[in-house]
Amino acid sequence: MPYLPTAEDDTPYSGNDPRVASFIKKFKDAEYIFDNWKDKYEEAYEYTMPQRESFYDETIGERRTDKIFDETAVVGIQEFASRLQAGMVPTYGRWANFEAGSEIPDDAIPQVNEQLDAITEYVFEILGGSNFNQEVHEAFMDLAIGTSVLLVEEGDSLNPINFQAIPLPRVMLNNGPDNKIDTVFRTRYINYNQIKTAYPKAEMSPEMMKKISDDGHSKAKIVEGVFKLYDKPNEERFKYCVVCMSMQEMIFEKELKGIGSNPYIAFRWNKASGEVYGRGPVFNAMAAIKTTNLTVELILQNAQMSISGIYTFEDDGVINPENIALQPGSLIPVAPNSRGLQALPAAGRFDVAQLILGDMRANIKKALYMETLGRPEGTPMSATEVAERMSDLSRQIGSSFGRLQSEFVTPLLRRVIRILTKQGKIKIPTVNDREVKVVSTSPLSKAQHQQDIADVMRFSEILGTTFGPEMLNMVVKQDEIARYLVDKMNLPEKLIRTTEEQQEVVQQLQSQQQQANMQPNELERPTEQEIQ
Repeated sequence: MPYLPTAEDDTPYSGNDPRVASFIKKFKDAEYIFDNWKDKYEEAYEYTMPQRESFYDETIGERRTDKIFDETAVVGIQEFASRLQAGMVPTYGRWANFEAGSEIPDDAIPQVNEQLDAITEYVFEILGGSNFNQEVHEAFMDLAIGTSVLLVEEGDSLNPINFQAIPLPRVMLNNGPDNKIDTVFRTRYINYNQIKTAYPKAEMSPEMMKKISDDGHSKAKIVEGVFKLYDKPNEERFKYCVVCMSMQEMIFEKELKGIGSNPYIAFRWNKASGEVYGRGPVFNAMAAIKTTNLTVELILQNAQMSISGIYTFEDDGVINPENIALQPGSLIPVAPNSRGLQALPAAGRFDVAQLILGDMRANIKKALYMETLGRPEGTPMSATEVAERMSDLSRQIGSSFGRLQSEFVTPLLRRVIRILTKQGKIKIPTVNDREVKVVSTSPLSKAQHQQDIADVMRFSEILGTTFGPEMLNMVVKQDEIARYLVDKMNLPEKLIRTTEEQQEVVQQLQSQQQQANMQPNELERPTEQEIQ
């Protein structure tokens, strides 16, 4: 059995360490908010992801599929995660670029972007070789419920970065004064004799050392906490603490400084004003999910009665229902002039149940964007159809997509940059991190830029068709349009010539034009014989 929290874990703090007292107070505040969401999330997980860890203590291997009679939501949430991953962070390909920020001079931007482009290639090479794709899929499945937490920490020499999708039952969150998540608590249950392995820099009191010596195989409740510090507004700083709640003792603390220093990335699909935890598409479909499972359960019960039947008999003292076997070849004794067993007609309407079931399944698929995304087992879609479907999806999840960009994509890449920079594997060619801009290049992001591209191309076409190419060249900055399209289409910077290279090409064209203009003149000049 897993470790079950004891009463000592929840006893008020009675020590003299103000750090532990402050930590426990913050933890209790987050726990109070968490308790208000437990039942909602637990119900959603039971109907959609029964394999995930429960919010309540249970024995290992306990069945959690008793409420599932229809697999529409179970399959749909997996497909939702896969399609969202393909749209935002595709497995193969770059889904973001590092570009120079506004603090870089305009004449230096092309050179800086070229260096950042090489860094981007290396970063995505590292991500492709790590466990990122596996863990982000689990995180997106949690996101379908509402809230996900991804742990990004340093790895080893083979895998510089390690990712871990933290189960929501083991995480508690809280908002800061700006209504953004600024506090993350993670609960772990590990053996006392493994604490030093998990936290090599842990400082333990004599009481804890004695506990390890006497009862090292017993479980300890360990809580990691990361909270943002606001005493220096111009700096991004966090406090990282590790407390053994079972002993009410702080074993490690550290201050994290700089952008990307927070190892926990908490992101939500959508949320109501003032709430900490998010609400995912599953929340909108819970009524349909529960109705669908109940309908299928009733259909199965009706089918069982239709197959095995329900019978009546005269209580004549001959038929004993306890000894009757309803199977082929069985002999049932009856009294003379008795009607014996009489089957009752089935009372259910399968056609009505199927109509209800069809409507509810359609609502579930709509809530999980399965109709928009298309079925993976269908005929292969063309590139144009894929683009149109992504464009349609981007319009439907516009607000959620923007939230994921700010709460997931940007913090994730900033965290990756920080780890690789710390390891000496990359060096950002800027003055500071603020000069690096993260630009999403995912299929969903490209779909949102399609309208901007179409507007520019339509404007150029109308101007050129109506007034001619001379007016188009006079009014429109062709080089700026080219650079604008490069940005909107998220093309590599190396495809565009630098200012110096453009000037060289112009000079070459002018020289060629001059030579072409001189040749006819030479041909038209009369020879000396013609003059004579």
